[in-house]
Amino acid sequence: MKISHLLLLVLFNVFWAGILSFNKELEKHLTFSSIVTLRFGLAAIPFALAWRWLPGPCPRGWNLVRSAIMGLVVFCLGQRLQVYGNLMGTAGNSSVLMGFEPILTAVAAALFLREKISIQSWVGFVLCLGGLALLNRVWAPDFHWTGLLASLIFISSFLCESVYSILGKPLGATASPYKVVGISLFAATGLNLALEGSRAIPAAAQLPASAWAMLLYMGWLCTSGGYVLWLLIIRETPVNLVALTIFMQPLAGILIAHFWLGESLHWGHLWGGLSIGAGLAFGFLKPSKPVLKASPSLEG
Repeated sequence: MKISHLLLLVLFNVFWAGILSFNKELEKHLTFSSIVTLRFGLAAIPFALAWRWLPGPCPRGWNLVRSAIMGLVVFCLGQRLQVYGNLMGTAGNSSVLMGFEPILTAVAAALFLREKISIQSWVGFVLCLGGLALLNRVWAPDFHWTGLLASLIFISSFLCESVYSILGKPLGATASPYKVVGISLFAATGLNLALEGSRAIPAAAQLPASAWAMLLYMGWLCTSGGYVLWLLIIRETPVNLVALTIFMQPLAGILIAHFWLGESLHWGHLWGGLSIGAGLAFGFLKPSKPVLKASPSLEG
């Protein structure tokens, strides 16, 4: 992976880290379904306005249908499951469960895209999972696991999210990633409005400025920008390697909570951060190539 791509993914995982907390804040004003409807409806607007200037060919035929299906699965069903599961539990519990997403995505890539997951990558996953446990002190009496139902709902959303990479990688290789994401958002917005528009639109009219700021942040930056970036990078990088960067989200979320909300830090944050850092470094470390010795000459 290019170092520029890695740095961009790290940056956007920092941006995505705030979504779980923002969903909690928006729950005061909106239902989970309205949050999804407004977020992805806002994300579709830049694509509609800039469509004629978006580079690359538009997907056609079955690829057009696949782009729409990707949007319905990820931006309608998957996000409803994720936001609902997030609101049923705590932010800390959700950050621990986030560790399942990169692993499920990597396994899906191995099954459907025939990617080979190296031992090096698996060690990186294990180190990152250990770091998540340390970050959240899952053994401490003050950490409360969410009920089985909420956890299963939250984790099941990752199966839908993996569809984005599995369908998106081949689609982005043959058509414009910008237009693939745009079509996905148009399809999702149509269904979201049909399901929730009668409640989401009146509720949106009553939202305070702070809620609109959070929705715009999640819609334009995290979705319009972030989902295009993901497709652009997985066109030339294995999905399982890109998915490893998702472990940055809980680490970034803890730092954001400390500096923004004044939440206290503990030693588990240090050791957990080091473990996640080691996992990422190990996962992205290029294996050394064996040196081939020249065969001895038979002449002489």
